[in-house]
This record gives sequence, structure tokens and C-alpha cells, in this order.
Amino acid sequence: QAVGDLDGDGRPETVAAVHCDAPMGTPPDGVYVLTQGDGAGPARVVATLVDPEDRTTVTSLAVRDETVTATLLGYSSPDVPACCPDLEDSVKWQWKNGAFLRSAPAQAHRV
Repeated sequence: QAVGDLDGDGRPETVAAVHCDAPMGTPPDGVYVLTQGDGAGPARVVATLVDPEDRTTVTSLAVRDETVTATLLGYSSPDVPACCPDLEDSVKWQWKNGAFLRSAPAQAHRV
């Protein structure tokens, strides 16, 4: 997890990578942005940056200067076994106009 004020409102958000449980292979991760909100109630998810259905694994996650950065491992095709991601991509998201926008990714490269 990483913490920082991503939307400039003076309150920190938490970005969490959540690892799915699976008996074998490389289970996917999800990346979520959580906020405390105005009151003292429980934290709530306000954005999904990486959906577990994307079959992606997160190897690094950071928040710096209102930007979320991550390194993601993925697959070049559905035929690649779940044990062995073969692509690596460095991505970032920034809060703009009321939404988290993912930067145009650099070309993913094989690992």
C-alpha cells in the first residue's frame, strides 16, 4: 500500500494492491484507491486502477507528487500459462477532471 493526497483536497488517500487467493499459478492483483471521506466512518473504495480480471500482478506500487506509479506483470496472450507472466509494464495514474487517468503506457516488454 501507499498513501498520499492524490486529488489535492488536503486529505490522504490510500492505494492498495490486493492479491487474489489461488491454489496455484500466479493469481492476479487488484489496485484500489480508498478514502476516509468526510466523517469518521469506514474507508471506502473510490477507484479501481487495476481490475483482477485483467490477469495482472503488481510488483511495485508508490505514490509521489499526486501520482500513483506501479510495475505490472501480465501476459501477451491467453495461451501463456498463469505461472509465467511474460510482459512487464510501468504505468502511472493521475487525478484529472474528476477521474484517475492512466498514462499512455510505454511499450510493454517481455520479461
